[in-house]
Amino acid sequence: MPRSVLSRALANWAVLAASFVYGGLAYAQQVHIPSSALEGNIAVAAEVQEVLARGQVLESERKWGEALSVYEDALRQHPELSALQHRVTVARMHLDVARRYSDTHFVTSVNQMTERQALDLYAEVLQKIETNYVQQPNWRGLVDRGATQIEEAMREPAFADVRLASVSPDARDAFLREFRPAMAQYRAVDRTEARNLAAWGARFASQRLGIPPQVFLMEFICGAGQGLDRYSTYLTATQLDDIFSQIEGNFVGLGIELKGEDTSLLVVNVITGSPADKGGLRSGDRITSVNGTTVEQLTSDKAADMLKGEEGTTVQLEVADAQGQSRVLSLMRQRVELPSVEGARIIDPEYGVAYLRLPAFQKTTSRDLNDALWKLYREGMKSLIIDVRGNPGGLLDTSVEVADKFISEGKIVSTRGRNSREDSDRFANRYDTWRVPLVVLIDRDSASASEIFAGAIRDSRRGVVVGERSYGKGSVQGIFPLSTTKAGLRLTTAHFYSPSGQAIANAGVSPDVTVQATAKPVAETGESVASAEDPVLEAGLQVARQRLSQR
Repeated sequence: MPRSVLSRALANWAVLAASFVYGGLAYAQQVHIPSSALEGNIAVAAEVQEVLARGQVLESERKWGEALSVYEDALRQHPELSALQHRVTVARMHLDVARRYSDTHFVTSVNQMTERQALDLYAEVLQKIETNYVQQPNWRGLVDRGATQIEEAMREPAFADVRLASVSPDARDAFLREFRPAMAQYRAVDRTEARNLAAWGARFASQRLGIPPQVFLMEFICGAGQGLDRYSTYLTATQLDDIFSQIEGNFVGLGIELKGEDTSLLVVNVITGSPADKGGLRSGDRITSVNGTTVEQLTSDKAADMLKGEEGTTVQLEVADAQGQSRVLSLMRQRVELPSVEGARIIDPEYGVAYLRLPAFQKTTSRDLNDALWKLYREGMKSLIIDVRGNPGGLLDTSVEVADKFISEGKIVSTRGRNSREDSDRFANRYDTWRVPLVVLIDRDSASASEIFAGAIRDSRRGVVVGERSYGKGSVQGIFPLSTTKAGLRLTTAHFYSPSGQAIANAGVSPDVTVQATAKPVAETGESVASAEDPVLEAGLQVARQRLSQR
């Protein structure tokens, strides 16, 4: 998740959206990076110090999502800097705690869980990691990550308000001073010892603070999931349902993508035909109240959680448009079909240049793309621009199927994992490929499966890739439901490589024609090509025209 780490995540579409600015308790101290740490590059040192200062201002305002976006942007440029890595870790922890403790289902499940059940869950999580994760795990590191998760959770109001209401500040501070030294006495060289140490740490915390040990075991569990890499994580029951809805291409909700602000929820996008669309909600509107409670009184994730609900139930919103005019809407939650192909149309009738956008690679994408291609063919398509800007990925198999529609022979992608079952080489195997000249638009938010597609098109010289260097995710995740509770794990199981053997992780796909993005894709804005200020699309259109002229 890139430049706006919460703005284009695949989960944005699930039920409502996961693109919120979450709250957090500011406590970070000033961080300084000596110039020597950057090999004497004073300019870079000053740049990174400015990033850290800006991030700490956002942390002090409890804008952890925005802080994370700032840190991750800088980390892409300076991946070796431990100070940036640490701030990313802390910001993610606060976001994760705030999200989980705004989920009433999660809080209820922890309240109903026994210590034994929590220990069994932790043991199952560790077993899944040992069996499926792409690298041999560092068991002590996972336990330490869980301990850090507990410390950060205690500093996060979403957790503290629920769990620490009866704990005095002195007792909390005393625990934080004693916790790490006490944990340091014991080792954890395998998953059994890791389980035992986490159990000991949870009981230590319970004795000092008078809180059930299973509360702290859940933080060890979540810490273990997040302590592997930036893409692996523990999935609550709600998150697991959301992911499966994304894969299937439908969910129950209002059909909007949101971004949290201080006093409102900004509507970033509205799915065509959704309850929100039919009810008159539009991109650029701001939701200021949900069921009579103002967003200002809630955290933005809590307000968004109130928008979720069972199919057929209603929610009342107070909404302000871009001019500040308020109105009240009553919307019924219904099943929403996620669009897998957007904006398919001829954008240059003279040359026959067609355009379509793939917002994600889900189960229905290949089928819907077939329909769109035949429609465009009947309308006179002679060249095609495929826009995967902002596409966060999706299903690996679907991205291979889509690439296979255009590549007649050769390798599409290779995957390599710790287990041989994760090693594979995917080749083009269709004989009836589409042979129209192809242009692919990418940006820094194009990630994962969209990078597989763009990399295959570029390396096979099947088309011209235009835009910015892509995000550089480069890893494959598997979803593993857990038997001990209705939850799951998302684990990195392999890394993938383009047909030329290039690792995508941290490198991304470099375009053939580089253009800096300054606008949203046309399919999102709804503007016409002539009026849209979209230099990437314009460059893609020029490439398409030139290739047609050369033919």
